[in-house]
Amino acid sequence: MSSGSSLFNTSVMGMSAQTDWLAAISKNIANSNTAGYKNARTDFLTVLNGYDSVGGGVTTVTRNEVSLQGSPLTTGTTTDLAISGNGFFLVSNDAGQTFLTRAGNFVPDAQGRLVNSAGYYLMGYDSKLGMSGPLSTIKVDMNKMYSSPTTQGIFGANLPSNSSVVPAANLPSTNTIGAQFAGKSSLTVYDNLGNAVVFDLYFAKTGANTWEMTAYNHADAASGGSFPYASAALTTQTLNFSTTDGSLTSPSSVTLNVPGGGAMSLNLAKMTQLGGGYTPTDNDADGYAASTIDGIHVGKTGTLSYQLANGQTISAYEIPLGKVASPDNLTSETGNVFSANAESGQLFIGAAGSSGYGTIQGSSLEGSTVDLASQLSSMIVAQRSFTANSQVFQVASDIMQVLTNLK
Repeated sequence: MSSGSSLFNTSVMGMSAQTDWLAAISKNIANSNTAGYKNARTDFLTVLNGYDSVGGGVTTVTRNEVSLQGSPLTTGTTTDLAISGNGFFLVSNDAGQTFLTRAGNFVPDAQGRLVNSAGYYLMGYDSKLGMSGPLSTIKVDMNKMYSSPTTQGIFGANLPSNSSVVPAANLPSTNTIGAQFAGKSSLTVYDNLGNAVVFDLYFAKTGANTWEMTAYNHADAASGGSFPYASAALTTQTLNFSTTDGSLTSPSSVTLNVPGGGAMSLNLAKMTQLGGGYTPTDNDADGYAASTIDGIHVGKTGTLSYQLANGQTISAYEIPLGKVASPDNLTSETGNVFSANAESGQLFIGAAGSSGYGTIQGSSLEGSTVDLASQLSSMIVAQRSFTANSQVFQVASDIMQVLTNLK
């Protein structure tokens, strides 16, 4: 009787094991087009019946092959993200729980939060704080306007070495109608509210290899756009040049206070005093006027930048990646996400592109790692194995019937 019972148990365990395999195959086939899905693999393990090497059966262990790399698929959506190499996106649900995923099909919701099709929100760091700041939900406000005040600039020009020395009473710093100068240029900067401020820069020779640079706010200029200005000069600096090659010896930069803004450093290192006329060579400053977001770009290292309508690009967020020692042992959760556990190892967070972490591809999605052809072949094998185990069950049933009918 024990042999018949063993046949029943073995065949039932066999059918159960094949059912587990078929369930994994079914799950794989159903998710063959799911972005970032990892193929589920079923392993079969022998089970012994005590010390009887003849009896026993089989059991299964199914795990996702999370470490497999899916092929990147190019899309037309800039917030679609794929990972090339190791790592996972850090996402959270409405309850604030953090999970890992390779499904990067993110789009802004009504609040601007980047959310994937399973309802998980992408997490990142504010670019201003970097990874030293708190991890938070990435929120893109396409209707918000952005501006940036000027903090630094550069100006370069050649000052004519044969220019006449201007009497002290007629220097631009006196702010008089008869002020004399060898060169004038304008430099556009921006205040704290994104308003353009124009600096008028005047250069007048005061002696051998010595010049005066004076800066005014153009908004204070007289009706003709020049002297006298309604307000005093923003700065007056003495520039000294080399007698050998005409290069600037001092100062290499000056500080200007932007009206309505902060202090800016103006680099003057490219100033020269050579023969010829007054010739500006460099004229630029950072900062920009208020503008709306025209597009979003995500770089390989995870920097999410806003491309503004005025052509400027600003870094908004840093998208980190998470990793564990054994990704195949992560706990699978609904929505194609995973959570770390003791078998997978501790979760580590790092910058995309750094050692041990993959890179991020924008406008791309990682395809499913399911091979449909192999899944269909496996399904046939599992079906036949299930049928064979059911035949064993039938034989066991027939044997028990014969034994029951013995007198």
